[in-house]
Amino acid sequence: MAAEFNEQEFNEAYEQETNKVNAQLDKEILFAMIGDVNTGKSTTINQIIGEEVAMVGAKPGETTGIDRYIYRDKIIFADTPGLDDINNKNSEETMKFYKHADIILFFLNAAGTVFSEGEKKSFEIISRENKNILFVLNKIDAADDIPGLVSYVKKNTNHNYRVVPISSRTGENIGKLRNEILDILKKKHKEIQFARLVKEKSSTANKWILAASGSATAVGAAPLPGSDFIPLTGIQVGLMVKLAALYEKPLSKERARELTIATITGNIGKTLFRQVVKFVPGAGSIAGGSIAGGMTLALGYAIKYAYENNIELNANSLKSLYEYFSKKEKIR
Repeated sequence: MAAEFNEQEFNEAYEQETNKVNAQLDKEILFAMIGDVNTGKSTTINQIIGEEVAMVGAKPGETTGIDRYIYRDKIIFADTPGLDDINNKNSEETMKFYKHADIILFFLNAAGTVFSEGEKKSFEIISRENKNILFVLNKIDAADDIPGLVSYVKKNTNHNYRVVPISSRTGENIGKLRNEILDILKKKHKEIQFARLVKEKSSTANKWILAASGSATAVGAAPLPGSDFIPLTGIQVGLMVKLAALYEKPLSKERARELTIATITGNIGKTLFRQVVKFVPGAGSIAGGSIAGGMTLALGYAIKYAYENNIELNANSLKSLYEYFSKKEKIR
């Protein structure tokens, strides 16, 4: 059963979703970082972004002791001194960064004295100004009993904050740290801005695609009834616009319309989904066998694949992707 394309609903969905994304792209993201000089802050910044930000973007503080690392004019990492190390003159200026930061990255050295009395004191002062604190337990490659250290920090912060154990040297758990950052920024409507500026995009794209597929499953059924068409259009258009922003690829209204029509009213989405579900972990359970969820997942994954492989997106390329996955399945 094919759904009927509704021009008015598509136009409204496209304008609404485009406005949401554009509103994010104008925003700055401020990270305030606190931690000793040996906690690997600069290396972690570079790992999160995927480039040598800390080496090329530094603007040393002249009076406050704050170093700023600015990436593409939109992401600012402010490396703040420990509160024990600043005098009263600079304390007020430093506290402004903590108060206005979108996220405070509180660095701890897993190979040293974790959450010392000085660090606890700084935490207590900062947490009164801003609750968006993310503990970064670095250098886990040089320490033992990491679960015990994580439990210790959580216990001493009343289990109110996330603690992410990482190794900035090996890159272990950097993806997990990035996801925790995205979760906090999502509440501030800044997650798209952050996600598009970091080098690693694939895992974020997968997360968005699976979430959209789950939402589509909730409003859709097999066969797809006409009453579910309107919210499904919004979900799919929203996913297309977000992925275009993530990969920094232009997506015109006309192209979005073409892809929507090909996916919803044709058989491309249904047939491509049956192939994609075999290659994307968790896809089958998320879509739950729903045609609405399956078509949304197929559309998202096809767009992601096209962007990552510099394939022009149109109805014909969607068909080609289906044939590609069909052949891949036959080879297996």
